Amino acid sequence: MTDDIRDRVTALDLGPDAPRDDWLTAYFAKCDEKLGFVPNVLRAYAFDAVKLRAFIDMADDLMLGESGLTKLEREMIAVAVSAVNHCHYCLTAHGAAVRFRSRDPELGEMIAQNYRVADLEPRQKAMLDFAVKLTEHPDKMEEADREALREVGFSDRDIWDIAAIAGFFNMTNRLAAATDMRPNREYHFMMRERPEA
Repeated sequence: MTDDIRDRVTALDLGPDAPRDDWLTAYFAKCDEKLGFVPNVLRAYAFDAVKLRAFIDMADDLMLGESGLTKLEREMIAVAVSAVNHCHYCLTAHGAAVRFRSRDPELGEMIAQNYRVADLEPRQKAMLDFAVKLTEHPDKMEEADREALREVGFSDRDIWDIAAIAGFFNMTNRLAAATDMRPNREYHFMMRERPEA
């Protein structure tokens, strides 16, 4: 693989980055400080500051905001949905996030390959069953699917959050596929060693 292909963010030439306001400049600096790099998805949106800010606001609210879902559970939804859609970018980036949040280098791989083989709590299995069905067969969602989540302890607000995260990643997966968005190489190497007991 040549360096120019490995280093590009997408297959599209969207022109130069839009000017960033102080908030976006600080946000990019915070990413660089916490991760050691700016995620390529942000660099892909950088041609349009309005779209970039809208993406950040939605992603941060869904993945980090107040919710009955843990941050790990939200990342698990991202990976399970991205596995159905074969999204290289999101499987790589959010698989790394599952490894990080779970402190388990195997869990991200199992969810990416087939979440049904992972040793999940009934609550998490039901959550991923719902997100995957919503991804594969949205026209077949029915009250029984929502009731299955209530039976394992999810509130109606939690069900909204599961659906919102699944819907968001279905959108981002398609945008990543359409543009051949490439994940940062650093994601591949994150949390690959067995953590010390």
